Amino acid sequence: MPIKRPQLVNGEIYHIVIRATGDILMFKDISDYYRGIFSIYEFNTTNPVIIRERRKNRVKEKQKNREPFSDTRDWLVEVLAFSFMPNHIHLLLRQIKNKGISEFVRKFGAGYAGYFNKKYNRKGPLFAKFRAVYIKNDKQLKTVFIYIHANPFSLIEPGWKEKGIDNSKKVINFLENYKWSSYLDYIGKKNFPSVTTRDFLLETMGGKESCRKIVKDWIKYKREIKDYLELTIE
Repeated sequence: MPIKRPQLVNGEIYHIVIRATGDILMFKDISDYYRGIFSIYEFNTTNPVIIRERRKNRVKEKQKNREPFSDTRDWLVEVLAFSFMPNHIHLLLRQIKNKGISEFVRKFGAGYAGYFNKKYNRKGPLFAKFRAVYIKNDKQLKTVFIYIHANPFSLIEPGWKEKGIDNSKKVINFLENYKWSSYLDYIGKKNFPSVTTRDFLLETMGGKESCRKIVKDWIKYKREIKDYLELTIE
């Protein structure tokens, strides 16, 4: 069945899910996760990108004690939030350029797949067609903020959507130490600060402490995912 996507409009916000074909693991070790994070930043440009050259430039900047990724570029999208799972990625994107989301996903998909296939000696496409949900209002925006950043705890609480959360303290601690999402940067723990544009969401959510409180309260008191059913993404 073909995936139906909303029209992708400049200035609007969308929840994007990029899933590996056949649910293969797209991140098999820590270097894969780092490469994925690096790719989300580096492919967010209208210009052609050669990753090996960008990595050389990054090393040079680090050696000179400069802030990593200290460049200017013609952005395709604003990356508002993200989380990486072993077989899929959640992104919250605001489109800047015409067809910016589609181009960003295409460049990321081709670039990361090239790295992955070479490393693991495989051939063929790595990703299925991406899914997109249009974020219509602030209520939906806050809900998707929680959902994206809470998604990784299914790694330690599988089946939580059906049976609820057994140990909320354990889940909260896990999320506040999970490196492969933008949540740490939103709660004031510097992680990958250059990857996301956070001012808009921080204002919407009420600041760093409010971001933490909203996620913690949801974990403690929400035992279901009913608030997110309207977004129709598994």
